[in-house]
Amino acid sequence: MSIIWTIIVGLVAGLLARAIKPGADSMGWIMTVILGIVGAVVGGFLASALGMSVEGGFGGLVLSVIGAIIVLFIYEFATGKRRLK
Repeated sequence: MSIIWTIIVGLVAGLLARAIKPGADSMGWIMTVILGIVGAVVGGFLASALGMSVEGGFGGLVLSVIGAIIVLFIYEFATGKRRLK
């Protein structure tokens, strides 16, 4: 059950990150889920680096979305995609 929950939270975090970050990020559902899961890992790393203890809930979702936005910026930088002005 925890794998299914991780996929659902990853999808929500990925969708929120793509909605918050400006620019067109063309990726499918699977990449959005992967983005959210990787974002959760990055968010958890940031929380532990800052000495915060967030176990799930709204705080965990917020950190997952922040991590996913960071991953989107890194992905954009690595692939050379630039936003149109």
